[in-house]
Amino acid sequence: MAKKRSGGGLTGTQQAAKFLGVSVLAGAVLAGIALPAAGALGLAAKGTVEGFDEIPSNLKTPPLSQRTKILDSEGGLIATVYSRDRTVVPIEKISPYMQKAIVAIEDGRFYEHGAIDLKGVLRAINRNAQSGGVSEGASTLTQQYVKNVFVEEAGDDPEKVAQATQQTIGRKVRELKFAIQVEEELGKKKILENYLNITFFGQQAYGIEAASQRYFSKHAADLSLGEAAMMAGLVQSPSRYDPINDVEEATKRRNVVLQRMADVKDISQAEADEAKAAPLKLKVKTPKNGCITAVHGAGFFCDYVRKTILTDPVFGKTSEERQKLWNLGGLTVKTTLSPRAQAAANEAATAKVNKDDPVAASVVQVQPGTGKILSMGQSRPYGLDPKKHETTLNLGVANRMGGSTYGFQVGSTFKPITAAAALEKGISPAQTYTTPWKIELENSSFRTCKGSPTGYDKWKLQNELEEEAGTWDMTGALGKSINTYFALLEQQTGLCETVQMARKLGYERGDGKPVEENPSITLGGEVSTPLSMASAYATFANRGLYCTPVAIESIKAANGDKLNVPQTKCTRAMSDRTADTINQMLKGVVEDGTGTKAGLSDRDNAGKTGTTNDRMDAWFVGYTPNLSTAVWVGDDIGKKDTSMFKITIGGEYYPKVCGGCLPGPIWKVAMTGALDAGQTPSFNTVSVPRAETPEDKEKEGDQGPNKPGKPNKPNKPRDGKPGDRRPNIPGITLPPGIFD
Repeated sequence: MAKKRSGGGLTGTQQAAKFLGVSVLAGAVLAGIALPAAGALGLAAKGTVEGFDEIPSNLKTPPLSQRTKILDSEGGLIATVYSRDRTVVPIEKISPYMQKAIVAIEDGRFYEHGAIDLKGVLRAINRNAQSGGVSEGASTLTQQYVKNVFVEEAGDDPEKVAQATQQTIGRKVRELKFAIQVEEELGKKKILENYLNITFFGQQAYGIEAASQRYFSKHAADLSLGEAAMMAGLVQSPSRYDPINDVEEATKRRNVVLQRMADVKDISQAEADEAKAAPLKLKVKTPKNGCITAVHGAGFFCDYVRKTILTDPVFGKTSEERQKLWNLGGLTVKTTLSPRAQAAANEAATAKVNKDDPVAASVVQVQPGTGKILSMGQSRPYGLDPKKHETTLNLGVANRMGGSTYGFQVGSTFKPITAAAALEKGISPAQTYTTPWKIELENSSFRTCKGSPTGYDKWKLQNELEEEAGTWDMTGALGKSINTYFALLEQQTGLCETVQMARKLGYERGDGKPVEENPSITLGGEVSTPLSMASAYATFANRGLYCTPVAIESIKAANGDKLNVPQTKCTRAMSDRTADTINQMLKGVVEDGTGTKAGLSDRDNAGKTGTTNDRMDAWFVGYTPNLSTAVWVGDDIGKKDTSMFKITIGGEYYPKVCGGCLPGPIWKVAMTGALDAGQTPSFNTVSVPRAETPEDKEKEGDQGPNKPGKPNKPNKPRDGKPGDRRPNIPGITLPPGIFD
């Protein structure tokens, strides 16, 4: 009969023997169960045996989450992003000291036993039984690795992490079975390599390479004996032995590891003593993670790339699949970002508008013919601290890609789209209209694509100045941005045809809703984004071929495989003749029209100004044959008092902001910096018919028909609440104020 203690219980040795017997009967030795012996005996062995056969036969080791590198078009690093800071390295690139240190302190008999250390199990059970609690565990390095795999699979899901680490017989048996399989399939060397790459070393560092960089600013291959010992000591409790927060505790733990290495004859006692006497000598490197670390103000572009991977079906059919790809990381993403263009866009956006101004600026550049997004610049820096005027709101793109809710009204930058629709319908650029400075049109004369009238009331509109009454042709009306002309041109062309042209040019609202079929669209009453406008104008530069914008050139996975990426799709939006004609007419805007302050003197360039109701938004969108740039300035916060009258922006006072006087100069800086002085392609020259108007006859000589008008006058507030940025609703008249 078994001997008992005076208290009536089994002795520690008897309890250990009984527990070991239960484990054998269950079909496995339950190594590493750090439980009190009495508690362990209360677990049902039968259920464990039944569950063993149900465990999958193959251990699916997940790829380890790693850093993703986002590169510019020339291979330069824009930013490093990761959910877990890890860089996987082969065993050959891990210091031999590190390999010996981790084995010595975590599993001294690693090379002598299989997946389970029977001697260690018996020793641990006996000590735990004697102490009446948990004083020692017996998990081998292989079992620890398997457990870490389960934790890695769980990701950041707290429930799954809890399941992966729960202290149950069932989980331990499952862990043991997989450990046996891993020992058979991988071997000791590979297990040690995987273990050192998956383990958490504290301070956001996963794996030995990231940890070496974090604490000592060096590669894992270069770790010294003392450094390796400190790192090995962290594994048991990364927070307790954190050398950054507690040097004394970290030093004590390092010395324990060094002594253990001496005890198992990995190093001599003299080597251990010498290493113990040395200080830690940390060389801490602060981890840099996320788009907030992007260079040249490219944080917004970096975040656009992230959004692309998370939303485009090419990266996974479901949002969960795409999120998993991003979190797994290890990607090398080569983007379309031009470092030269990005530096120019960032300089332009911040040179004329300060980060603490009441308004903000956005600059987006697109390459005609390829759809490549070359830059995204903003006056407010990318970041999370509003006290520093930082923001993560990307003013250049649609809401689904991190932009504003609706986008912004585009003002008269829409007029070239109406002109393109008219030319496609066969209306001549010499078409003239004679109007007073104010007119009224019947909304019923404008029909939607379904043939329905847009309303039955009158649409009242006016030009900027009272003296802007007379006769204009298309070129002259674009140069001076005559509202009445383009309302009549849209009426003749057709509202449906105008809207359809906008859609062909990729014109989209920031909220993703369909472009509204409202007559005021020709004056810019509809909302859009700088990226959309830059892409639309790139179509003119590309002689009528619209190409969808793209931000990624290629992606390589951690294993070297190339992933599919979104490709630009180019479709014909208009004839090359129409595009050539638009180019010639818009050259007049920068030569002697409303955009003269933006004009480039060394190459062909064209563009259009735009200013919206109450001066809430000001635009300049322009291009050369090889670069299209959209500049927006306006209220990004939603305050009611940010109409750009009597306002100081970038240290300069503006009685009233117009498209040509602030966005125009910003555009010029961005274009000048981005373009190569040695590459000056020209537009295809065509003859544009002109009509001789009474105004032309009066202004013949040094003035010409396209001389800019006088400074703009303030307008009455728009219907609705002050500062209302919502798009117009079909059937509601557009009040005066959509001007250049």
